[in-house]
Amino acid sequence: MKLEKVHVTNFRSVDDSEEFSVEPVTCLVGKNEAGKSAILLALAALNPHLSTPATFDKERDYPRRLLTQYEDRHSGKAAVAITTTWRLTSPEAARIAATVGEGVVTTDLITISRAYGKEVDVSVDLDFGKALEHLYTKFQVDDSERSVLSSADTTSKLITTLAEISSPTERHAALKSHLDGVGAVTGQVSKLIRDMLPKFMYFAAYDRMDGAIQLEQTRQLIANGQINEDAHRGARLFAEFLEYARVSIDDITNVATYETFNARLQAASNSITDQVLEYWTQNPDLSVVVRVEQSRPGDTAPLNSGMIAWARIHNGLHRVDTPFSERSAGFVWFFSFLVKFAQVQDEETPVVLLLDEPGLTLHGKAQADLLRFFKEKLAPHHQIVYSTHSPFMVPADELASVRIVEDKVEMKGQRRMPLGTKVREDVLTRDPDTLFPLQGALGYEISQSLFIGEHTLLVEGPGDILYIQALSDALKRRGRPGLDQRWTLCPAGGIDKIRPFVAMFAGNALHIAVLSDQAQGDKRKVEEMKRSEVLKAGHFYTMADFLQRAEADIEDIFEPDLFVSILNSTYGLADTTLLDSKRLAAANTGTARLVKQAEAAFAIMPTTVAEFDHFTPAGWLIRNPKMLDAKSAPVTGTIDRAQAIFDTYNALL
Repeated sequence: MKLEKVHVTNFRSVDDSEEFSVEPVTCLVGKNEAGKSAILLALAALNPHLSTPATFDKERDYPRRLLTQYEDRHSGKAAVAITTTWRLTSPEAARIAATVGEGVVTTDLITISRAYGKEVDVSVDLDFGKALEHLYTKFQVDDSERSVLSSADTTSKLITTLAEISSPTERHAALKSHLDGVGAVTGQVSKLIRDMLPKFMYFAAYDRMDGAIQLEQTRQLIANGQINEDAHRGARLFAEFLEYARVSIDDITNVATYETFNARLQAASNSITDQVLEYWTQNPDLSVVVRVEQSRPGDTAPLNSGMIAWARIHNGLHRVDTPFSERSAGFVWFFSFLVKFAQVQDEETPVVLLLDEPGLTLHGKAQADLLRFFKEKLAPHHQIVYSTHSPFMVPADELASVRIVEDKVEMKGQRRMPLGTKVREDVLTRDPDTLFPLQGALGYEISQSLFIGEHTLLVEGPGDILYIQALSDALKRRGRPGLDQRWTLCPAGGIDKIRPFVAMFAGNALHIAVLSDQAQGDKRKVEEMKRSEVLKAGHFYTMADFLQRAEADIEDIFEPDLFVSILNSTYGLADTTLLDSKRLAAANTGTARLVKQAEAAFAIMPTTVAEFDHFTPAGWLIRNPKMLDAKSAPVTGTIDRAQAIFDTYNALL
């Protein structure tokens, strides 16, 4: 069954949340005290998992300001706290049809609700005519026998009618016996659906496993039914970890030798460590070690007597281990959550995970890891509804899964009157505090994706992009490979800007390469960049590398005769201003860089000629691509040089 819609009413701060839809992973965003936890707790009490029991308590959970009006507001009936809409899967619908008849359940949408002091209530549309026909056919009731039952238009009435027949036939008796055993079809369908209904597991930010437990005391808490109390959350999680290891506390306290259970503890530790390290990228050198040993009298009570189970974290880099309780709160929470989830990941019936402020103590990058864990490991098998006010826990690429939670008020004169918690699917709320996490998430996402792609080739400036595009297109028109279209060209602004650029966008695990200009004085910077680990080896080149010169720019791809033709056409040079390669070179004899020669040549041009810049010639070339289709030696030489450069970068993909 898939949860599709939720409607919370009469629960804590929620008078009426209004109905909202849920996705495979649904994010509830709202500021503190908006009512996010109330929404999750109401869901948790619909059909709680045994490991996180929850109930609806009228005195505790009904909106306190309205409690004295309870009877009047609900006409003596129990107030409904949660109403949900579910969609049956094909196997589930087939299972019901096999029991009560094909087409009896007329829709795959089911409404399930729960009121204070009541059990789960199932509402489903049924075709009683088909239900009766299924029963009559199954028990081979003939026309004459059916005529006696003609007044019954539901299975409930059929049960009553059968009981009133003074001289029932053998088939009547068999049908009556069957219905006396299974009941009316409404009850049958309701029971089948309740049996298939997923459980809800609630896990909060403060649910963290203790670093050590006294086994005899913990066993007594379990025996007394006290282990689920809030005061023993940490001990309960530790006991659940031992259960995950298939070594119960009874096994540990009764066994005569250490080795009989130590191997299982190690196996469980290794399994959890592997899961942690797959999604905990903050420190790959950690491993979890759990051991059981006799207490030491000097330890604090209750760890100074009996058998003690200890959890420790080993750091392979520093070759030291520390108590579990002394690790960062983020790591402890993540580990505790994995232990909790280990209980349900293999259950046949899916579990809906309700996570209250998950990863609250995690670094922003680790929160991104947690979202990836939700998507890759949990969502394929379990629906997730979680709350947050952290920008890093908002899925900016899936805003359709975000729901806004607000505690609304209205003004009546000078008084602020509460409307209670509302949940909205429209994320464009006007409340800036509520909107802040969304703004942060979108801002980060935009900064991580603006101008860049999975494979990003950094160049000097926007003119470089146009030159490369024009040359690549010219190669393709000749049937030759240009620059692979998977490369996204991005202007970085020079060698000095490359390192901060890569650092800024490193969170996206981008594949970055560089094609940079190189001038006199850049040699040391280039060598440092190539030696550094900011880029992969062989991913940083300058134009000087390709042209085997001390200095070069993107313009030096062009043969001088072709470059002056571009300049002449761009700026409309003619007669006394017309350039050729010799005049260009003579303008600045101290360098072979065409762009520097052009700057010198234009510096002495008449004032009627526009000022030279790097971008204008590139812009003209991209608008006049036929210049690169000529068969002349300057064009062919330029095209061949561009081909060699593009081949180098394409080989990096």
